[in-house]
Amino acid sequence: MKERILAAILVGVLGWSTHIEPTWAQAQEEPEAQVSDPWEGFNQPMFTLNLKLDEYVLRPVATAYDTVMPDGAQRGVGRFLKNLGVVERFANNVFQGKLPGAGQEAGRFLVNTVLGCAGFIEVAEPVFGWKESPEDFGQTLAIYGAANGPYLVLPFYGPSTVRDTAGLVVDSALNPMNYLLSTVEVVAIKGGLTLTNAVNSRSMNLDLFENVERSAVDLYGAVQDGYIQRREQAIKE
Repeated sequence: MKERILAAILVGVLGWSTHIEPTWAQAQEEPEAQVSDPWEGFNQPMFTLNLKLDEYVLRPVATAYDTVMPDGAQRGVGRFLKNLGVVERFANNVFQGKLPGAGQEAGRFLVNTVLGCAGFIEVAEPVFGWKESPEDFGQTLAIYGAANGPYLVLPFYGPSTVRDTAGLVVDSALNPMNYLLSTVEVVAIKGGLTLTNAVNSRSMNLDLFENVERSAVDLYGAVQDGYIQRREQAIKE
């Protein structure tokens, strides 16, 4: 049970490419998910690499960032970065036939951009009750019957599957900047935004992560199990 609770934490912290929030109650209640892992010989070293990147690069940078950036500003940066992902969320809500969710995503973007200082301040939910509908193309593929495929640990991005990795590529292609800017500009902007998101998210989980005893549990298996469970829950919602 301890491993599964830790997994809920680690998936949220190490899975920088996902929008999965760790939920303690769900980690304790949900049954263990089955996952195919034929590429464990590749995944284990990548998992270790990601832990080392976190220990020697991301965590020190996030700690320094946390000392100079107030908590409210960190939350604002997180909301701003989420606001930029509206096209992917809107499109995947449409693909899945969730038109109310698509409408709320469009409304949230307009309201939070205009009245919420480009998304730094959340206005749409407290004023209009419009909640985020975080759908991605990996979930869309699942809705149309695509299986997870083998488990896959991506360098820097963390836990994934073949289906979710394909979804990540499509979501990236949906971003309008791909068609408005040069390749160099797109790579520079996306790289900067990804790093900013990783540092900002990590800085908001420093105290939580301090409690994780990395060497005391099977972290690889626990994170794998936690990731699959979180994705299955996201697809059901």
